[in-house]
Amino acid sequence: MKKIVLGILIATIITTFSCQKDENNPFLITPIQVGKLKKTTKINQLDSIFRNDSIVKNSSESMQLRGSTEIEIFDKGGAPLLTVEPSQAFDSTSTVGYIRVLDSRYKTKAGLNTKSTFKDIVENYKISRIENTISSAVVFLDEINAYITIDKKELPSQLRYDTNAKIRASQIPDNASFKYFMIYWQ
Repeated sequence: MKKIVLGILIATIITTFSCQKDENNPFLITPIQVGKLKKTTKINQLDSIFRNDSIVKNSSESMQLRGSTEIEIFDKGGAPLLTVEPSQAFDSTSTVGYIRVLDSRYKTKAGLNTKSTFKDIVENYKISRIENTISSAVVFLDEINAYITIDKKELPSQLRYDTNAKIRASQIPDNASFKYFMIYWQ
């Protein structure tokens, strides 16, 4: 009996510490967090969250016509980390809506990052759907609130120019790289 209680106690301690480690990982991607950003993070909190980094707010006229404002975040050395868009345009109290992951240090628990390949998706996630656009295949991973775009140049030639064709996972090469790695919180 003492062995069972001791086993449960050890398992609880390990689980507690591993969860705390994940929550404090500045580059972990989960369904509700991207590094230091949480699903509830407001745009006006970015300056304090990334106080040691550089933030560039793009709100040119062409962006205003499009109805969104992009916020680029760079590390101390000038390397791009993330591009963030609010869930509601032109509202600093809005929460974060979209995040484009630019730095490969940001990764999911399964190791998916900007340098991953399509094979990494297939081996670790359930693909919710694949949409065919003019220049990309967009792969949705609803379990982590993400979508990955793959340039059609990586696809077989019969799929590159046909926007009506249904793209199946089996048609995307294992070594296809990511064009964009996006997280969405709506």
